[in-house]
Amino acid sequence: MGLPAHRERLRVLVETPAFQRVVIAVIALNAVTLGLETSPELADRHATAFLVVDRVIIAIFVVELLARISAHGKAFFRDPWNWFDLIIVGAALVPASESLSILRLFRFLRVLRLISVVPGMRRVVSALFTAIPGLASALVLLLLSLYMAAVIGEQLFREAAPKYFGDLGTSLFTMFTVLTVENWPQIAEDVMVKEPMAWIFFATFIVITAFFVLNLLIGVIVSAMEAEVNAARWEEDQALELEQHTAVMNEIRALNERIDRLTAALPASAAARAAPGDAPRAGPGEGPHAAAADAPRGALATEPEAVEPGDPPEEELCSYHRDS
Repeated sequence: MGLPAHRERLRVLVETPAFQRVVIAVIALNAVTLGLETSPELADRHATAFLVVDRVIIAIFVVELLARISAHGKAFFRDPWNWFDLIIVGAALVPASESLSILRLFRFLRVLRLISVVPGMRRVVSALFTAIPGLASALVLLLLSLYMAAVIGEQLFREAAPKYFGDLGTSLFTMFTVLTVENWPQIAEDVMVKEPMAWIFFATFIVITAFFVLNLLIGVIVSAMEAEVNAARWEEDQALELEQHTAVMNEIRALNERIDRLTAALPASAAARAAPGDAPRAGPGEGPHAAAADAPRGALATEPEAVEPGDPPEEELCSYHRDS
């Protein structure tokens, strides 16, 4: 029983906003120190300080991962983002010798942990992965357009501009530069010196690729982002509805318990009031007439005494009393 309670307290701790802010601050500090280490002067002057900070940051990351593993148990390994954190921190723990100095570059990957820590960045990356099927089709269309334009340009302008269209590889690079809409007027002007009508080719390519195909890619990404945001809102709404449902059910359960207690107490009080020994006795001089006087008027008015057969009428009784 102690382990689940301990795990629950640890889970609440690692999911608090304060804990997440501390992790984000450590990642930001790591990014700053890695940037400062790129300066040879600072790296030589503060080498020991940089090493200590690096070791402390790694220790904090390891403790944080161990706390999350202990808090979530096997559920920790079901989340792909947790595997991402494990790979990043594990790569930072690999010793980097002089022969494996390339492994020191893995330290810069620790900055990418900011993606897994910030929920908004996680949604953006998840949306990109979700949009891969749609992006694949649009990318194939874009590459096909680029390839066809490169082949046509190489056939049309090989002699007019060998610098840009001398072979297929050079033509592909030229058309990719035109696709980015950077410096394409200079390329077009150089070609139009010998081919005045070349502007039609460049304008058509830019309209098809830069305006249509690239906007199609952006639309696919925006749709995926919208679906991801709606899914996140739906999960939040479901969690809120569950919380409200639990609160209402707890209140109804408490009311039912109170009603059960009141119902159990009612028969005992009624029996105590109906006990024979508790009825008040009539005192001296108190008889049926006193009891009748104490009775409600409505009872006397609505419940007259029954008249036995053979009794004299009420008028005769009254005359008898006046005569006597």
